[in-house]
Amino acid sequence: MAGKFFDEWVIGDMIAHEIRRTVTETDNLLFSTMTHNPQPLHLDIEAAKASEFGQILVNGTFTFSLMVGLSVGDTTLGTLVANLGYDKLVMPKPVFIGDTLRAESEVVGLKESKSRPNAGIVTFLHRAINQRGEIVCQCERSALIQKKAV
Repeated sequence: MAGKFFDEWVIGDMIAHEIRRTVTETDNLLFSTMTHNPQPLHLDIEAAKASEFGQILVNGTFTFSLMVGLSVGDTTLGTLVANLGYDKLVMPKPVFIGDTLRAESEVVGLKESKSRPNAGIVTFLHRAINQRGEIVCQCERSALIQKKAV
């Protein structure tokens, strides 16, 4: 299913996104270095072993980006004008190399755009969930989405 138009969404709509992704060492390494994040917990196995986690901790901004990316095909692909913001971001559980993440989204807000009569604002609550059923990341995303052409 491609992204929906503003007019097609209803508050309470829930989507369990089909695509899953197992996080690899390469994902974490490349993302951390591409974003100039030198945190030893992400890059140094010996430092990570000495931490309370005992292993490499996956970069949280990678987890956040993956969660949003897993949702795009079902929410905003082809209908997005712009992402307006991300709010209430939390990461209640850590992500480790080898974890498999899935995402789900719920529509928690709909608002007509005051400046664009051909678009509206949809607020999604996105959740990333690991293979143990634990929520590892959650946020609200406000997206300006096209209305259906009349």
